[in-house]
Amino acid sequence: MSYSVQNRGQGFILILSAPSGAGKSTLARHLVQTVAGVSLSVSTTTRSLRPGEVAGQSYHFVDQAAFRARVERGDFLEWAEVFGHCYGTDLAHVDPVLARGECVVLDIDWQGARQVRARRAPEEVVSIAILPPSRSVLQVRLSGRGSDDPQVIARRMAQAGEEISHWAEYDYLLINDDLTRARHELVAIVTAERLRRSRAGDAIQAILATFA
Repeated sequence: MSYSVQNRGQGFILILSAPSGAGKSTLARHLVQTVAGVSLSVSTTTRSLRPGEVAGQSYHFVDQAAFRARVERGDFLEWAEVFGHCYGTDLAHVDPVLARGECVVLDIDWQGARQVRARRAPEEVVSIAILPPSRSVLQVRLSGRGSDDPQVIARRMAQAGEEISHWAEYDYLLINDDLTRARHELVAIVTAERLRRSRAGDAIQAILATFA
């Protein structure tokens, strides 16, 4: 199913945060593929290209020196170091989307979410914490991937507790216990946020002018 949700005014940043294995990337892809006027910001990272990834689509890959230079120039809306690698959201990929009155999705952790909230006006930012239904379910999901060794899984589980502990900082909580339902709920949040009175912008003035 595809959705056509009209842009009705001001664009906004949609933050999605979740522990690894909670389904964040799957949900983000669904949103971008099915809702018009929604795009995913491609982060810049210092880690190496992995099998199956495409430079410029999965991430923008740079070395440490180039990344640090961009931090110094103020190029990033937010950035953080995770497991020894740096990740950042480039302002050049965010501001043009907002200027078009569209929604830009940031796939970032709680540290990045805090930075974005501190640097942008409250009405520009909507945040969602995506949670697994339980620790045991998350463990099964991570183990079922078959791509990580036990040490990596243990590290991700430890990090999951830290990520989830910041749930109260988010506007919405989306529990991904059923993927189909979670997809519908995510689309519903974006639809509702687009219909906020505060985002009406020039659209309401245009309507009122016809009744003048």
